[in-house]
Amino acid sequence: MAARGLSTGEGRYHRAMDSTLAAFIDPINTATAAKAPLRIRGGGTKDFYGEPFDPDLPVLDTRSHSGIVSYEPSELAVTVKAGTPLRELEALLAEQGQCLAFEPPHYNENSTVGGMVAAGLAGPARVCVGGVRDYVLGAHLINGRGELLEFGGQVMKNVAGYDVSRALAGSMGTLGLITQVSLKVLPVSPTEATLRFEMDEATAIRRCNEWAGQPLPLNASSWVVDEGKPFLYLRLRGAVAAVESACVRLAKEDGGLRVDSPETLADWTATRDLKLPWFKAGFARGDDLWRISVPQTTPPIGLGDTMIDWLGGQRWLFTPSPERQQAAQRIRQAVQVANGSATFS
Repeated sequence: MAARGLSTGEGRYHRAMDSTLAAFIDPINTATAAKAPLRIRGGGTKDFYGEPFDPDLPVLDTRSHSGIVSYEPSELAVTVKAGTPLRELEALLAEQGQCLAFEPPHYNENSTVGGMVAAGLAGPARVCVGGVRDYVLGAHLINGRGELLEFGGQVMKNVAGYDVSRALAGSMGTLGLITQVSLKVLPVSPTEATLRFEMDEATAIRRCNEWAGQPLPLNASSWVVDEGKPFLYLRLRGAVAAVESACVRLAKEDGGLRVDSPETLADWTATRDLKLPWFKAGFARGDDLWRISVPQTTPPIGLGDTMIDWLGGQRWLFTPSPERQQAAQRIRQAVQVANGSATFS
């Protein structure tokens, strides 16, 4: 595909292409000529994720390329430069009663939009609303030849060309330096509720998948052992009547206790950002954290201290760091049998 110049589009915000892009091209060309790796970095909030990297690698910092390119709330689409702080984008959307439905994790206030797409990580709602790639409409990037390329479009109706832009989600910088993305946004749900059930891991996995096959306004789940007791937390979002009806039904049939409160809202954010007490306790012990992705119906893996979300599809596992090699072998073997994947964090 031939390289094309950037198009800034129309909308509430409109800024001309700035000179920061040229500053990115030279170090990319230098690294390519030397056949040397280059560390693409935004806020650095996901440095912990994946296998260890060489801290001495030259860094290409994207934060200088920041700003909203275009935003028209009625089109449910926004175009933003990759170095833009994620909190800045979400604050802008909130002013219009809109959001990134997949709840990208922040980890801290330095998270950037480019890092969000490159890592491809999503929060508790991912299994019910889709992941990052499902909301990418288009993207601009600089490839390993120093060429500035444009893929996709800036509106949901765009169908032109190959859907390369979505392949960037989760690519971890291996396909090029993301410089700009266009994203689909959604209105904030009219209401939400959280139910708590006391049930063991196997029962929680089974019930989550049974509920997923029913007309319930499911949005997120979280199973964790809290103070020695196993609890499943279920978040419902949608129309007021649908949420209220589901709460009544699940309370009657499964003993769900409604636990709506500011603290509960904060807990869902903490789940997204790996800051629940369960995560803090594991980090305090110095344990290794694994992120495991498996089919939702996979039974308990039973390899260590576990927390489960995505209706069973994502599992977080702590193992003692002195046993790292043995644990890695056991985890990867078990996950392979389940047709899943495991990432060391």
